[in-house]
Amino acid sequence: MNKKLARLAERRQQLVAQAAAQRAALAQNLESWRAPLALADRGLLALHYVKRHPSLMVGAVALLAVLRPTRVGKWLQGGWMVFQVARNWLPKK
Repeated sequence: MNKKLARLAERRQQLVAQAAAQRAALAQNLESWRAPLALADRGLLALHYVKRHPSLMVGAVALLAVLRPTRVGKWLQGGWMVFQVARNWLPKK
């Protein structure tokens, strides 16, 4: 009986070590996905916020109707330029 318990204990140690190695490998492989997944999470949070506050969508559509598409295009170009400048200016994580 003691031999059987010793074999079980040894097998358990091997499995625990194997699981630890697999967790480390998985963490290393998933590291490159951390930033894209964080961005997707933020996008989903924004989507859920808009779904909880549908008046924002109505306001945005009304604003687009008032500003006309040509003005909106100019605003979007300016906003995109500000976004790019801010993205390059802010420190990288």
